[in-house]
Amino acid sequence: MSSPPNPFFDANAPSGLETPPSAPLPPLAEKQPPIEDPIWTGWEVLALGAVTVFLAMFLFPLLVTLAAHKWIYPRAPLTEIVRYPGLIVLSQLLSYVVILGFMYSIVRRDRTVDFWQAIRWNWPRNAGAYLLLGIVLSFSLQAFAHLLPIPKNLPIDQFLRTTREAYLLSIFGVTFAPLLEELFFRGFLYPVLARRLGMGVAVFLTALGFAAIHGAQLMYSWGPVLIIFMVGLALTVVRARTKSVAASLLTHIAYNGTLSTLMYVATDGFRHLEKLNQ
Repeated sequence: MSSPPNPFFDANAPSGLETPPSAPLPPLAEKQPPIEDPIWTGWEVLALGAVTVFLAMFLFPLLVTLAAHKWIYPRAPLTEIVRYPGLIVLSQLLSYVVILGFMYSIVRRDRTVDFWQAIRWNWPRNAGAYLLLGIVLSFSLQAFAHLLPIPKNLPIDQFLRTTREAYLLSIFGVTFAPLLEELFFRGFLYPVLARRLGMGVAVFLTALGFAAIHGAQLMYSWGPVLIIFMVGLALTVVRARTKSVAASLLTHIAYNGTLSTLMYVATDGFRHLEKLNQ
């Protein structure tokens, strides 16, 4: 037989034995996306670098030298032909075409990926600002170079013996050379370094590699190499801050173009190249 209900008990009243409502759980921390996230790996960049060295420094110089010896300079020794500036530029140009094709194949292994978008081309709206930056950078570093020990005779001077060679070097220096260098260093190398090591270390290492490939042209003299390293730092910072290879390319072109223009003016239109060694 059940007991009658207690008229003084409120079933809806809170009980001291009840468990207090639990506090809401803090939201899970969202994983930050990487600074850069290229679709290629560091091993692929290493392979690209090895292919570049092999093609640009060995295979195409050899092929062009042999072809020139057979059809153009049959009586000249091979050791002399290989140093002809025009043939050196031609071999570089041919190797660059193949290297660009290799770069394209690395990105386009995934057919859904656009090449220019993958390398962060991203043409800047204020293109003139990056051209101006390259001009200012050129004047600033040339002024700084006067404080450093710069040898008078460098291997790169072999391109400045005649007017035609000076024009050839200047044209190549504002077209194919900066394009390939920006695609490799700022397009392919910097993103994989930034993803693994962070922006600061990636900028430093990219600039270091950029200086290293120019070392042979500068006899590995620390003064000129330091200038090139500082150029590499500036170009990589532009790429890192803007996420645009096009922006660093414009700066690079303006830098090289300013140097060529100064040299053109100083030598009376490349007619008195001896003034460069005075």
